[in-house]
Amino acid sequence: MGYKNELDRAMEWLASKPDTVFTGQAIGMSGHAISNTMVNVPQDKRVELPVFEETQLGMATGMALTGWVPITCYPRFDFFILSLNQLVNHLDKMQDMSKGEMKPKVIIRVAVGSKVPFSAGPQHTQNHTEAMRKMLTEVEVVELMEPEEIFPAFEKAYNSDKSTLIIEHSEFYGSK
Repeated sequence: MGYKNELDRAMEWLASKPDTVFTGQAIGMSGHAISNTMVNVPQDKRVELPVFEETQLGMATGMALTGWVPITCYPRFDFFILSLNQLVNHLDKMQDMSKGEMKPKVIIRVAVGSKVPFSAGPQHTQNHTEAMRKMLTEVEVVELMEPEEIFPAFEKAYNSDKSTLIIEHSEFYGSK
């Protein structure tokens, strides 16, 4: 299976779970590479959001605190950094701040923009994976480089009691 096919399969598997919900920009219709991996996710499991990255992650955290497992999607890593307040100061620290009483589980999908066959430009193609690993203490950080890593990563994220930041590479959607 290819990179995109494995993402399709993982999203279909997650969509089959009664407690999952998918949030993000252009997930209800085509608009970017991540939206094209949602073909097997029923529309009633998707919550279309405007471009407000920080609020999006805050909403996902709140949903997780009420028992949902949100899969929240960010088509560009460069703009995901707008949500770092929610990620670093809230989602990542909530378990510690609540002495283990609150353990929200959010699966965050972030894509590094493609540089081939053409470059989307410097504000759309940066990879901040190492910075995330240095900033986060509770949220797992997983970078998907090969198709065979994809399904196990999402399965582990769903079955974990922690939140997971999963970094995808959109240029691999058509090349691996």
